[in-house]
Amino acid sequence: MTADLVTVAIQADDPISLAGVTSQLRTQPGLRLLPNPVSDSDVESEKPDVVVLVVDKVDEPARRQMRFIKRSQRARCLLVPSGLDERALVEAAECGVTGIVRRSDATVHKLISAVLKVARGGGVLPEDLVSQLMGTVGRLQSEVLGPRGLHAGGLSEREVEVLRLAAQGLETPEIADKLGYSERTIKSAVTAVVTRLHLRNRTHAVAYALESGLI
Repeated sequence: MTADLVTVAIQADDPISLAGVTSQLRTQPGLRLLPNPVSDSDVESEKPDVVVLVVDKVDEPARRQMRFIKRSQRARCLLVPSGLDERALVEAAECGVTGIVRRSDATVHKLISAVLKVARGGGVLPEDLVSQLMGTVGRLQSEVLGPRGLHAGGLSEREVEVLRLAAQGLETPEIADKLGYSERTIKSAVTAVVTRLHLRNRTHAVAYALESGLI
């Protein structure tokens, strides 16, 4: 992505949808449309910043397209499906999609806004499905993870408590004394979080827990 223009390629299940989305985006300032995404062998072609993928539903052909975009185009994918439910949303996320706008909601303004947000690394999701997902995460925490002493972020109760106290400014000896563990156990808990989540250090682990809403 250049400082001024976002390069966009459009893929669609049918020529009418392709023509419609192309006409919506072709003349918009800040965007430059490219031909349809190329194949693996077409290495000389310019790669887009964002691929707008218009599909009827999230089925296996659509998933193959999404995986191809992630693998070969190295572009961010904005999915525009006719139908979408919670399961399809999860499948799209697993295939690397970072933005979704339903066809029924895909006005010119919403499409442009979504393309620009996705190009900058942001995410775009239908609000109603976000609420459903939050409910699913809550049920997962209370019914599955909680009884096993885990959190949705992959941290145990002990690890969350250690990071919570670290965020309050306590040092390792103070945390150990407060929780009734040895200093070695506290250090091991922090090291386990840093290693498992591929973080840099204790400070990064505390920041991760705060940003994830775990503490």
